[in-house]
Amino acid sequence: MNLEQIYHPVKPGLELVEAKLAEISSDEIPLLSQLLQYALLKVGKRVRPAITLLCGKFYSYDLELLVPMATAVEVLHIGTLVHDDIIDNADMRHGKPAVYRAWGKNSALLLGDYLFSRAGSLATTTENLRVIRRFTETLMTISGGELREGSQTFDMASARDSYYKWISDKTACLFVMASECASVLSGCPEEQVQALKDYALNFGLAFQIIDDILDFVGDPAVLGKPVGSDLSEGASTLPSILYAEKYPKDRTIHAIIVDHRKDLVPLAVEKVRASGIIDDCRSIAQEFSQRASLSLDKLPDCDARRSLKALVAFVIERNR
Repeated sequence: MNLEQIYHPVKPGLELVEAKLAEISSDEIPLLSQLLQYALLKVGKRVRPAITLLCGKFYSYDLELLVPMATAVEVLHIGTLVHDDIIDNADMRHGKPAVYRAWGKNSALLLGDYLFSRAGSLATTTENLRVIRRFTETLMTISGGELREGSQTFDMASARDSYYKWISDKTACLFVMASECASVLSGCPEEQVQALKDYALNFGLAFQIIDDILDFVGDPAVLGKPVGSDLSEGASTLPSILYAEKYPKDRTIHAIIVDHRKDLVPLAVEKVRASGIIDDCRSIAQEFSQRASLSLDKLPDCDARRSLKALVAFVIERNR
């Protein structure tokens, strides 16, 4: 199944999310409107709002509640990307210059702050205390995870555990929030709320691992950024960690991350590609995806469940 087929059960809802994003982008302040349009419109695959709507489709599918929530999830996600690019000194995002590269750091910082606030405002429109609490906790988790990662040293003894914690806080927690909030808003029984959270956690971990694999083997024209970008920014992702574990005497990865030897990135990419490590990473991502799929067996069989399962397979096979 392609994304259009996977999203079919919630297509009208996703169209309403797009309309909401366009509405948010039309601000009376010209500069803010330009920034919002640049960051929000026609970017990404909208995986997070799609999961929000799909997780809300098992019981009471109330778009008046779910569309603002799905929009809040996407706006929060994009706000984190705007800030991440500043922190990582990233050049490109979705095939075009990062916001701070195009508009300057001050404007990008304020845009990220605005997006966080706007996302929070959307979440409050549900008037559901659990949803509002989960939203604020997720924002704290994402921010705390970035601070924790920025303060850690590259220690091979704990690198893999630190990586899983980091991608849980950085990526998976947003999927978990989306699934929990949507299922609560739709009136899911608590056991099934937990099943959807389990799905989202494992989906998010698999999603990020594939993302990190593509940083080594993806097509730059498809990815919208150069191969090795994450490693160049000093991020110790699963491929580099597994390579360093397998070849402890090879200090290439250590030199890049600890000594900031960016000139060694092309060499490291070639070494990882030739090592068989990428296959090991794919196997780990597959394990997480299988756990995600199994969690859905506790949910009623319907189009939404089939789409969520198909989305796991799509993520594992994606090339961008």
